[in-house]
Amino acid sequence: MLDYIVVGLGLAGISFCEQLENNGKSFKIISDSSQQASLVAGGLYNPVILKRFTMAWNAKEQLDLALPFYKNLEKKLKVKLDYKLPVLRRFASIEEQNGWFEATDKPGLDFFLDTNLLKNKNLNIDAPFGYGQVKDTGRIDTKILLKEYQDYLIQKELIVGEAFDFNLLQILDNNVEHNGLKARQIVFAEGFGLKNNPFFNYLPLNGTKGELLTIKAPSLKEDNVIKSSVFIIPLRNDFYRIGATYKWKDKTNEPTLEAKEELVEKLKTFLKCDFEIVKHVAGVRPTVADRRPLVGRHPKHKSLYVLNGFGSRGVMIAPYASKQLFHFIENNENLNSEMNISRFTEKHYNH
Repeated sequence: MLDYIVVGLGLAGISFCEQLENNGKSFKIISDSSQQASLVAGGLYNPVILKRFTMAWNAKEQLDLALPFYKNLEKKLKVKLDYKLPVLRRFASIEEQNGWFEATDKPGLDFFLDTNLLKNKNLNIDAPFGYGQVKDTGRIDTKILLKEYQDYLIQKELIVGEAFDFNLLQILDNNVEHNGLKARQIVFAEGFGLKNNPFFNYLPLNGTKGELLTIKAPSLKEDNVIKSSVFIIPLRNDFYRIGATYKWKDKTNEPTLEAKEELVEKLKTFLKCDFEIVKHVAGVRPTVADRRPLVGRHPKHKSLYVLNGFGSRGVMIAPYASKQLFHFIENNENLNSEMNISRFTEKHYNH
């Protein structure tokens, strides 16, 4: 009898596995890698919503957990994951500069927003009004993380590489069984795949499709993340990630010409050098109407749990939400009420 079965291996699944392993719990992962959101994520951790100069939900607390979490994973997997990168918000007007200065006085934001305006020194970027700098930001290489973590689980024989079949799930009094595996609890961390989960698909997971380009721009020579109408995220060797789009109707992982054209058009409003598109990817982010995660216990089946709904901030939220869920299950500690699925259960659960 295992302690846990975990379904899904994106940022949510990895973060929860780390809680289990660090606390000596036995587990197996079931994942068919069908959900692409973590794989195609920009990977930025940034505590500030730069459109409106406001603090992201619980950002300070999340960041305080996330940074040591990724540092430990770097040691464990012997790879570099965390690239410290300043995020520069390009100002489009004097009004935006003034808005930035007002925001630097707000409690919480004053910790992350630099009060000194930066002048643009890159001739290949049009930024006559300069930049505001966000502190304590960076990029997690989610692609390397997912690959290396999967390899780690394969070596330890902890992963079953197949689609989860709900017809094979037996829910017993004190445990669950699935295709020969027995466990006390099962945690569903499937991202947008939650839509096909008969136990949790009543939850209002919308899903927002995001598309990203990777470009090669040898003359750009920019080491900072630039946020304007799109992000420019430096990778290595003159490669940059450009993103992202937000589309609510299309729920496929297929890249579209429309999104490519939108990204290129926005990029060209402030990028002045030539570039070549070398890659174009898409994935559906697990977004929720109220912009809070979906975490908690099934209202009827006490062995079933969900860990989902991180939207575009999975890098920051995953370690925080996973720790909360683990202590909720094991130590009966309260979940943050804003992400507890009980906020929807009474309204939506009709089974």
